[in-house]
Amino acid sequence: MIEALLISTIAMATPILLAALGELIVEESGVLNIGIEGAMLAGAFFGLATAYFSGSLLLALIAAIAAAVMMNALLAALVVNLAVNQVVAGTALDILAAGLTGVFYRRLFGITGKAFTVTPIPAISLGPIAQIPIIGPVFFEQNALVYAAFAMVPLTAFVVRHTRYGLWIRAAGERPEAADALGLNVYRLRWEALLIAGVLTGLAGAYLTLAYTNTFVEGISAGRGFVALAVVIVGRWNAYGIAAASLLFGAAMGLQFELQAAGAALPYQLFLALPYALTLIVLAVMGGQAQAPSALGERYVRL
Repeated sequence: MIEALLISTIAMATPILLAALGELIVEESGVLNIGIEGAMLAGAFFGLATAYFSGSLLLALIAAIAAAVMMNALLAALVVNLAVNQVVAGTALDILAAGLTGVFYRRLFGITGKAFTVTPIPAISLGPIAQIPIIGPVFFEQNALVYAAFAMVPLTAFVVRHTRYGLWIRAAGERPEAADALGLNVYRLRWEALLIAGVLTGLAGAYLTLAYTNTFVEGISAGRGFVALAVVIVGRWNAYGIAAASLLFGAAMGLQFELQAAGAALPYQLFLALPYALTLIVLAVMGGQAQAPSALGERYVRL
């Protein structure tokens, strides 16, 4: 049971971690990307549809990334260039993505919907260490997206906190007027942050359909984008804190499956609500203590 719970934890944490690392970069630039749920959903659908019709996992990953990047590019045009309210624009894109994926799904696979599956991304065993009891299969026998997600943690931390480009991104999110006065193009930095986040969010969506479920159902993201938003806050805008928070929420999601499988004498709806209840509890306890970028969510118009 412990091994099964750990495997479920990693599986549940991976898409949240990928999306949250992208959201970290976006929020450091000063943009609150509520549309992360929609971008993940678009990546999930178009990645699987491409894999289904082409038979190529590589093309599927490219399609998933392209779909999420396009969603984020639309958001960038609205909130960066047109200075539209970021919460309203992001929410609208979430609704748009839910509608588009639903329409395409029913158009391609019937009004009632038809389950379609693809060959999943294969696991990569890391040799003898994958044979270690319990921890071997959990940590060293995963697919490439899992390894990539956790490898992105130190890379993102280094780029955001220890490079000149990371300093520029943080300047755009802390004092955009001052950054502009110093010659930095705040618009371009925010565009770039959203496009980078689109790549990571697209991979998060691809993981859901190409590595975890191997199929698609409407609304498959199931609020994971919003959980990723919470994870950034709980992780205090730190890549390592975000990784820890992702594992915490992944464990909560994995635990609900294990409790249901164990036949616990409680309504299954309580288990389904467990991860989201945990999100609210942790945010209530820790959310007020976190220090967000000063200009997060604020519209910036160059004078």
